[in-house]
Amino acid sequence: MQDKLQALEDKYLDLEAKISDPDVIANQAEWQKYARAHAKLTDVVAAYREYKILDKAREEAEEIIADGSDRELAAMAQEELKELKPQLAEYEERLKILLLPSDPNDDKNAIVEIRGGAGGEEAALFAGVLFRMYQHYAESRRWSLEIMDASPTELGGFKEIVFQLSGQGVFGRMKFESGVHRVQRVPETESQGRVHTSTVTVAVLPEAEEVDIDINPADLRIDTYRASGAGGQHINKTDSAVRITHIPTGTIVTCQSQRSQIQNREQAMIMLKSKLFALMEEKQAKELKEIQGEQKEIAWGSQIRSYVLHPYSLVKDNRSLFESNNPKDVLDGNLDDFIYAYLKSSLKEGKDE
Repeated sequence: MQDKLQALEDKYLDLEAKISDPDVIANQAEWQKYARAHAKLTDVVAAYREYKILDKAREEAEEIIADGSDRELAAMAQEELKELKPQLAEYEERLKILLLPSDPNDDKNAIVEIRGGAGGEEAALFAGVLFRMYQHYAESRRWSLEIMDASPTELGGFKEIVFQLSGQGVFGRMKFESGVHRVQRVPETESQGRVHTSTVTVAVLPEAEEVDIDINPADLRIDTYRASGAGGQHINKTDSAVRITHIPTGTIVTCQSQRSQIQNREQAMIMLKSKLFALMEEKQAKELKEIQGEQKEIAWGSQIRSYVLHPYSLVKDNRSLFESNNPKDVLDGNLDDFIYAYLKSSLKEGKDE
């Protein structure tokens, strides 16, 4: 593994030199190709460099212990070694995950749909909380976020909200957020201080490209209507909102986030293509499972994470069993530990099978 990681770092440095070369910068197509390859290696190289720092500290501590001439220094080195070993083990696991072969869709942008489930207005409020969590996470990853469709409530939540995330490796990270998110808390709207439990469903789809899926215009029914905001107040006076129905599958998408009907139609088509692409992949995966005789169920709508905000504080991933006692940190967008924990548990399951 070390040789492979060193080769990747060498490649990263070579790409770094190329994207700084004035001759390459002058050729934008070539520069963009190198910049994408460089960005793709950033996470694994950053983790490898941290690992090398820790590994060097481990070597130095072991040398001091082996020397034994200074007992006090050796005792300090022993304590340092106790802290370093689990850190190194964690980085080794993280690097194994980063070296896993990627899904062909991992580098695609993502369409994220958040919908309030059981819990009425409280579920809508928590849908808003999750949307802001993903906003913060996108900012930390330097991704761009564009709202495609939203049904806000008067109290500041969302019955549903659909948005596009664009950037490096978006779908590869966000796809693990698909499923049911459950929250237990005392809502701000609850005057009696009673604990409510509600659920929110998150679906993450890879953004389909033109080459991914072809849609026959005859299979579409396109309706227009007036866009409206919370409380049913019209936000413009023309029929700018668009609803597209794909008749063969019954798939429906709506978009009212843009001012013009043309823009809403374009956004709705992006959403529709992504949904149909996901349906196509799901069908292919099901057929492959039948051929292979695979018995394990992939539960798309299963509960993946619980957020307990009362009577105690805990966020738990139901797949990897990873926990955090700091819900505020998680809801502020610090999701990487959960993503890596899930990947780590998946890696372990793969070895056990």
